[in-house]
Amino acid sequence: MIAGLKPYAEYKDSGLPWLGQVPAHWRTVRNGSLFGQRSQTGFAELPILEVSLKTGVQVRAFGNSKRKQIMSDLAKYKRAVQGDLAYNTMRMWQGALGVCPVDGLVSPAYVVARPYPGVEPLYFAALFRTGDYMAEIDNASRGIVKDRNRLYWDQFKQMQSPFPPRDEQAAIMRFLDWANGRLERAIRAKRKVIALLIEQKQAIVRRAVTRGFDATVLLKPSMIPWLGQIPQQWEIRRLKHLAHLQSGSGITSLQIEPSGPFPVFGGNGLRGFSTRFTHKGHYVLIGRQGALCGNINFSVGKFFASEHAVVADLQSGMSVLWFGELLRVMNLNQYSQSAAQPGLAVERINNLYAPVPPLGEQQEIVERLQHATLPLNAAISRFNREIDLLREYRTRLVADVVTGKLDVREAAARLPDEAGPDIEAEPIEEFDDPEFTDEVAES
Repeated sequence: MIAGLKPYAEYKDSGLPWLGQVPAHWRTVRNGSLFGQRSQTGFAELPILEVSLKTGVQVRAFGNSKRKQIMSDLAKYKRAVQGDLAYNTMRMWQGALGVCPVDGLVSPAYVVARPYPGVEPLYFAALFRTGDYMAEIDNASRGIVKDRNRLYWDQFKQMQSPFPPRDEQAAIMRFLDWANGRLERAIRAKRKVIALLIEQKQAIVRRAVTRGFDATVLLKPSMIPWLGQIPQQWEIRRLKHLAHLQSGSGITSLQIEPSGPFPVFGGNGLRGFSTRFTHKGHYVLIGRQGALCGNINFSVGKFFASEHAVVADLQSGMSVLWFGELLRVMNLNQYSQSAAQPGLAVERINNLYAPVPPLGEQQEIVERLQHATLPLNAAISRFNREIDLLREYRTRLVADVVTGKLDVREAAARLPDEAGPDIEAEPIEEFDDPEFTDEVAES
């Protein structure tokens, strides 16, 4: 059905450079003709709503007491009625908007737009999230710093939008709900396959790092509960005897480089590029704080490390890649000290016990792992690329449909009554798949 979509029979110039031509029976109007601003306060009994870039508007889930926020004066919060469109003034250019699912309260910094008769708010929420429209929003926003630009009501109401008839707005959203359900199912199926491939790869890595590849080797008890038995020729040693771990003030003593972009490693792993403190050599880098606490990276040449990273400088006789995979298997995140903001204490992980094969066997394990995981990595990359293509297709489909480049009226009319999405929304969380890599040359 999607493949059979065609353009409308007749078009006209919209008068808007970003929009181009629109169906001949559509209008182009100011947003002020579609929505009125709602600025009602004093409804402290209503639930708090939040506006998310990914999920639109939803009731805020405070969770446990550690996350709960105390609102000083709910009477100042704005009332939003079910069906209103609400947007974050500072993040509207990124798509931080949505349709209110229930009556509730939003931050005084948000705008609440009440739809006039003939306006389907879900259609306009989809339109406002398209790339071209968000670029127009960015141009209309005002502020001293670009990232803090705000789209106030006065600018929003002057912006112009395509305006199909109300029944066509509803048909467009009916079709997009159905199409999104189809695409979600395809993405979910591929993500399940990826999860199985990752599980298989992690099992291979875990066994290789903790047992080796020789199935006939004699084993001995490791006396470490999570580890079990290890080959007889392996040792059990504390991590502090395998590598010198630095974090905090020790990181700031690194050499200053005047120029040149290098990767930056902080509490959440690789963060981007900068030109301040650098280190040289072959190191294992551990995220010390935040959501990626315990995340493992390998240095490739020079890099920057903040005080929120842990840098592992290996002792002689240790393979960098083998040691990094060992730390992944040990799952260092479980040794963090706080649930709200996880943080690794160097002194704690320093004293953990680990299995240590001879250097030659470490290097052999690394080499054989590269070959053993190569087809799995290739399959994972292929499925991830297919998911990216599906997401790109969905983005393009929504943009083409809401701007009138494709006519979905007949397709929507043929859909069954229960044509909405029949699958849960795609999870926001991505798989944590630490890829085994050979980018780091062994010392």
